[in-house]
Amino acid sequence: MGSWDEARAARRTTARRALRDWLVDVCCISLAAVFSMVTCESVANDPPMSDGALFADVVAGALGCLALWLRRRRPVELAVVLLGVGLVSYYVAGPLLVALFTVAVHRPLRTVALVGAGAAAQILTAPLVHPDPDLDYVGDVLLGALLVSGAIGWGMFVRSRRQLLASLRERAARAEAEAALRAERTQRLTRERIAREMHDVLAHRLSLLSVHAGALEYRADASPREVAEAAGVIRGSAHQALQDLREVIGVLRAPESDADGGPPDRPQPTLADLPRLVEESRRAGMRVTLSDEAGVTGPGSRPGTGTGTGTAPDTAPDTAPGTGIGPGTAAVPGATGRTAYRIVQEGLTNARKHAPDTEVTVTAAGAPGEGLTVEVRNAVRAPARARIPGSPPSRREGPAAVPAAIPGAGQGLAGLAERAALVGGRLECGPSPAGDFRLYAWLPWPA
Repeated sequence: MGSWDEARAARRTTARRALRDWLVDVCCISLAAVFSMVTCESVANDPPMSDGALFADVVAGALGCLALWLRRRRPVELAVVLLGVGLVSYYVAGPLLVALFTVAVHRPLRTVALVGAGAAAQILTAPLVHPDPDLDYVGDVLLGALLVSGAIGWGMFVRSRRQLLASLRERAARAEAEAALRAERTQRLTRERIAREMHDVLAHRLSLLSVHAGALEYRADASPREVAEAAGVIRGSAHQALQDLREVIGVLRAPESDADGGPPDRPQPTLADLPRLVEESRRAGMRVTLSDEAGVTGPGSRPGTGTGTGTAPDTAPDTAPGTGIGPGTAAVPGATGRTAYRIVQEGLTNARKHAPDTEVTVTAAGAPGEGLTVEVRNAVRAPARARIPGSPPSRREGPAAVPAAIPGAGQGLAGLAERAALVGGRLECGPSPAGDFRLYAWLPWPA
C-alpha cells in the first residue's frame, strides 16, 4: 500500500493539475468557507469576543481556506498547521476537516493514524482554550469527535475505493495480456498443427512426383510405354495429393470439435495401410523390404516374414476389420498405429530424397505390454541415377544423368519426435554402427 501511495503522490506532484482537480479544489475551498461561516455564527454574535479577535479569527479561517490549494502536495503538513491554529481559532474548522479528509485519501494508514491522534488531542484541548458559547465541554468534544471521525472515515472510504478500482484495472490489464498470450499460443499451436498435417500429406506424395518427373526429364530414350506408365503414376500421385490436401483444408474449416475440445482430425491411416505405403514406394523405383515380426501391420506381411523388393506385397492373412491386426493379436491403439505409419512414411520419404537407389528395410515388431517398435534402415548414400521405375538403368554416364536432389525443409524428424512424445514414446535417428542410417521408434502398446 505504501508504494502505491508514494507513486501516486509522486504523480500528483509532477503532473499538471487537471481541470477536474481545479474544480474539486474550488469546491473544497468553497465548502470549507461555508461550513466555517455557518458553524461560527454563534461565535460572531458572542458579546465577550472583541472585534479585533473576531477579525483575526476570520482572517485565519480565510487563510486556511486558501491554504487548501496546497492540500494535494502537502496534505500532512497542512493538517498539522491547521490543527495548531485550531486551538485558538474557530473559523479554521472547515479547512481542518478538508485537510484531514485529504490526508486519509492520499496517505497510508500509519500516517492517518498519527494525524488522527493529533486531531483527538486537539479536540480535547480546544474547548478548554476557547469554549463554544452554545455547548458545554462534553458536547463540544463529542461534536468535534463526530466531525473529525466522519472526515477521516470518508477519506479512507474514498481511498479504499480508488485502490479497488486501480486493482481492478490492473487485473483487467493483466487478464487482457494473458488472453493475448493465450491467443498467440493457440495460433502458434494451430500453425504447427497445420504445418504437420501439410508435411504429412504432401511430402510423401510430392517426393514421388519429383522422382517420376526427374526420370522423365533425364530419360530421353525411354519407350512410350515407360513414359505412359510414369505419367500415370504422376497423375495418380498428384490426384491423391490434391485429395489429401482437400481433406486437411476441410478439417481446418470445420467448426465442430472432437471429444477433446480440439479441432476434428482428418481420416488418419493405420498400420493396415503400411503395406500400401511400401508398395507406393516400390512403384516409384525404391527397393523396400517390409518385415513384420509380430503380425502387427495387417495386409501385406506375415509374422516373421519380409516381403521382397520391388514386387507387390504377399497375400496377407485375415485381419480384424479396420484394425490392421492379425488374428489373435491385441489391437494396437489408434494413436500408436497412426504415429508408426507417419514414422515409416517420413523414413521412406527421407530415403528417397537423400539416398536414392539404396535398399530400405522397414521392420515392425512388438507385443502388447512390451510396446511397438518400428525401424527404417537405409544406406547413407549411394550413386543415384534417374530411371523409369521398372526399367533398366540408362547407359548414359556423367553427372547429367543424375537429377537434382529433392529439397527438404529439415522439419520432418523434429515433427516425428513430437508425435512420438505425444503418445508416450521415443524416437532415435542417426548413423548406426553398421554404417547405415537408422530411424527407430518405440511406442507404447498396452496389454
